[in-house]
Amino acid sequence: MSATWHSEDLPTAAPLTAADWMRVLSRGALLGGLTFGCLILLLLVRLIERPLYGVHRPWTPYITQFVCRSAFGILGIDRATVGQQMRHKGAVVANHSSWLDIFVLNARNRVYFVSKAEVQNWPGIGWLARATGTVFINRDPKEAKHHQQVFEERLMAGHKLLFFPEGTSTDGLQVLPFKPTLFQAFFSAALKDTLWVQPVSVVYHAPLGADARFYGWWGDMDFGSHLLQTLAAKEQGAVEVVYHSPVKVNAFKNRKALSAYCEKAVKQGLQDYLT
Repeated sequence: MSATWHSEDLPTAAPLTAADWMRVLSRGALLGGLTFGCLILLLLVRLIERPLYGVHRPWTPYITQFVCRSAFGILGIDRATVGQQMRHKGAVVANHSSWLDIFVLNARNRVYFVSKAEVQNWPGIGWLARATGTVFINRDPKEAKHHQQVFEERLMAGHKLLFFPEGTSTDGLQVLPFKPTLFQAFFSAALKDTLWVQPVSVVYHAPLGADARFYGWWGDMDFGSHLLQTLAAKEQGAVEVVYHSPVKVNAFKNRKALSAYCEKAVKQGLQDYLT
């Protein structure tokens, strides 16, 4: 995982009006009630699911998908998809622009995120991440072998793990160089001949007249302020999820070749659909 990406030119947030605050309160109440109400339901179902199926989750991902799909209706953000999500056993890699990526990528795919360990301690988001089966990793190179074992266990169980190979979020207008380290797990003897990887481009379109980076959340930007601006928007924008053709791991010589291929596909998708 890389250091946080920063930009000296940050978007300027407009002061919220009374009408903005009404939208914040109404949307926030609906989104919070939906999210944490369904979190309680998910935890109750998991009490039955876990003893019966262990690492497998045949029921609870549908609750997660319901929440994520409903969130876009509450926020008023249009959501569209291009291409087909893969049916093969494997992993998904995507660019990372915002906390909204969690909702975007869970809305259609049954995926399990791979995230930096710090996230599990974040109020609210950390609880949701743990409950939905997120894989947390430390940045310590000494734990690389352990990480690979965890990835293998989850991938062999049929989970689609979702990686953000940039290692940090950006303003949504670019794709940073992919870090090939996490791709190494795909080349283990147990996985390389059966595993597929699907590159995905997540493309945000700002509300009309707003900064093109409106939905981007990066660097030291405050989550609460960004959430308020998103909830307050009178006219929302849209997001497109572009599914590229999946590729088989053993078609590539090593992790660097696979990483470079996925980076190129994700970057091209962003460029093609951003304008």
